[in-house]
Amino acid sequence: MSAQALALVLLAGLIHAGWNILAKKTGGDARFAFFTSAWLMAVWAPLGLWLGWRAVPAWGAAEWAVVLASAVLHVLYFVTLLRGYRAADLTVVYPLARGTGPLLSSIGAVLLLGEAVTWGGVLGVLGVVLGVLLIAGGARLWRPTASLAARQQLYRGLYYGLVTGVWIAGYTVVDGYAVKILAISPILVDYMGNAARVLLLVPVALRDRAETARLWRAQWRGALGVAVFSPIAYVLVLYAVQQAPLSHVAPAREVSMLFAALIGGRLLGEGDRVVRVAGALLIGAGVVLLALG
Repeated sequence: MSAQALALVLLAGLIHAGWNILAKKTGGDARFAFFTSAWLMAVWAPLGLWLGWRAVPAWGAAEWAVVLASAVLHVLYFVTLLRGYRAADLTVVYPLARGTGPLLSSIGAVLLLGEAVTWGGVLGVLGVVLGVLLIAGGARLWRPTASLAARQQLYRGLYYGLVTGVWIAGYTVVDGYAVKILAISPILVDYMGNAARVLLLVPVALRDRAETARLWRAQWRGALGVAVFSPIAYVLVLYAVQQAPLSHVAPAREVSMLFAALIGGRLLGEGDRVVRVAGALLIGAGVVLLALG
């Protein structure tokens, strides 16, 4: 991985951790996903329309199919992630999601995109995955906890984290195909995919209009923050994918766990500081191996 691609991934990781902490603190559901997508469509309209004015009319069936598939996977990802944040700790859901995603997406990149993986890359993936598992709780994930309620909360975190990781792997491979094989602009992949996400989420928002209006008044600021920063993080990753193998970029972006451990753990008061630092160090080592590989 080039120094430029690695720098893009590191910056994206910092931004990604930040907006996830904001989403966790907001505590929204699928309607929060709709608010975020609607804000994103409005805030980034000048750039999206400027880039799409000439490019989008030239798209064929393959480009539209990939963008629509990406939209569905992103909706499933964000809604599952938000449910997980309401049901369990961020420091369980987020690490497991980010650890499962790169492992599966790297396998997908090798099987579907024909990428080769070096032994350094394999060790890097393992370092990232082991690091995020440590941040999620390490041996605590397999030990009975002190109470039934705490154990149930942990299991909910495990479930939502793993399912979210599957959706992450899915959209990572699909979007990687879009920017590497179909040569679609990373900005348009995200912006046009988001336009489709708005349409997919409209029925959720209209189901109970009074409740949607109440939640809007309470959550619009958090949704705006996520809408401003989440596209920046993801587009940076897609530009890195254009410059380096997806099987390296996908795990390397999980350096966001380092930032989530050191920043999110303190803000949310979820404990296990030593274990989180150990996990963050493993992630750092994995990222170095991926960069060298």
